[in-house]
Amino acid sequence: MGAPRFIRQRKTVPLRTFSPKVSEIQRAWYVVDADGLVLGRLASEVARILRGKHRPYFAPHVDTGDHVVVINADKVILTSGKAAEKMAYRHSGYPGGLRSTSYAELLDKSPDEMIRRSVRGMLPKNTLGRAMLGKLNVYAGPDHPHAAQRPEPLELPAARRAS
Repeated sequence: MGAPRFIRQRKTVPLRTFSPKVSEIQRAWYVVDADGLVLGRLASEVARILRGKHRPYFAPHVDTGDHVVVINADKVILTSGKAAEKMAYRHSGYPGGLRSTSYAELLDKSPDEMIRRSVRGMLPKNTLGRAMLGKLNVYAGPDHPHAAQRPEPLELPAARRAS
């Protein structure tokens, strides 16, 4: 059939992509009460806030997230027998240096570490993810030393256990 007689040229207007600058980011502080919240649901919501995905100017290559303080970490819930079955592993770096701890022991000894591990698994595995994890503060009891930052309470109804 052949080529068309003429090809219509479209005028293109360049579209600028907005990229947030670190100096322009306003970081907020949130406090989350983990009393009665399910561990995985709590961790995914906290990771979303730390990463900055709730912001309209989210960019995956920039840390646009906020600071999160989690209190009452010792009252978090593990569902369907995960406390006894799920294991937390760490390795010393030496041959035969693999150590395992059940989540029930972890909940008794250091509940803050259990929440930190869960959130860490949901963040990027690079320098940016480690910087995001630095904005997470977890405390086993109801008290925290961040009152000077005036953190806003953050309700997570999606993290509650469906009775």
